Amino acid sequence: MKKIHAITFYVLGSAISLTVANADPIADFYRGKTVDMLVGYQVGGGYDIYARAVARHIGKQIPGQPAVIVKNMDGAGGLRVANFVFQLASKDGSVIASTGRGAAFDPLFGNKLAQFDGRRFGWIGSANSEVSICVSIKGSGVDKFEDLYDRELIIAGTGAANDTDQIPKVINGLLNTRFRLATGYPTGAGLQHSMERRETFGRCGWSWSSIKATHPQWVTDGTINLLVQVALQKHSELPHVPLIADFAKTPEQREVLKTIFASQVLGRPFFTTPDVPMERLAALRRAFDAAMVDKEFLAEAEKLKLEVTPVDGVTVETLVNEIYRSPKDIVSKAGALMR
Repeated sequence: MKKIHAITFYVLGSAISLTVANADPIADFYRGKTVDMLVGYQVGGGYDIYARAVARHIGKQIPGQPAVIVKNMDGAGGLRVANFVFQLASKDGSVIASTGRGAAFDPLFGNKLAQFDGRRFGWIGSANSEVSICVSIKGSGVDKFEDLYDRELIIAGTGAANDTDQIPKVINGLLNTRFRLATGYPTGAGLQHSMERRETFGRCGWSWSSIKATHPQWVTDGTINLLVQVALQKHSELPHVPLIADFAKTPEQREVLKTIFASQVLGRPFFTTPDVPMERLAALRRAFDAAMVDKEFLAEAEKLKLEVTPVDGVTVETLVNEIYRSPKDIVSKAGALMR
């Protein structure tokens, strides 16, 4: 009898040891939980569409398969959500956020509304390395970028912290162009409506992926002129549209443009709070990378006409740190242009 008890104890002990060995603390943490996906803009815009698509697929890639719920937290040109994630959100890995691609660098460039340090976020990845475009409406008198040296173009913007406002300010200040900004439209859709009503006659800082998703006919039928690409490299689909660096006249101008527009690599960024345990951040990064190649996600992205050219979290983190190490005189000039 004692022998049987000893064998039973040995078997039970082995089973307990095996269970402990196979335990996954990441899965245990996320199982049964809800992960909040916070979006810094209103429903229906480009960032919101990307975030909702990612939210529908990333949950099954996170150990424990938590539910992922999208919540819109618009305000301050996308900075409201960045401030919240940095200061107030739970730092346990249960919050993922997405906001403007340039938000990470706003503190560096002196934007006082940005109450965070972009280097301290847990960068999960970007769904797209973006190319932004400046466009004009046909008949506006501005058919190509060089026309802006002599002709004014009234363009629509959504707010001081957004690409729609910052990009034309930088280009005007650095290259002496004549964009005239009419800002304060609440959404990207509002910008397009203003162009349709001829309240404005163009837009600068419009993602090429968004143009293709929302107004591809404006390109094919000639409603808009593609004036310049704002990115570090040309998009493969736009070999004949000039790059903004093509118009730089000095090495310093090129360096300023690079420092500011490196943010285009963070086309559709996703991040979590500072101080998330490293093993959970690593799990979120792996889940994001897996979602980006998931067949169901890619099929939905194609249906939604979303461009997916993912950038992994380590690459995003490295880029953010690199830009924060830019020479002080270049950062100063960039910040002055953006303000």
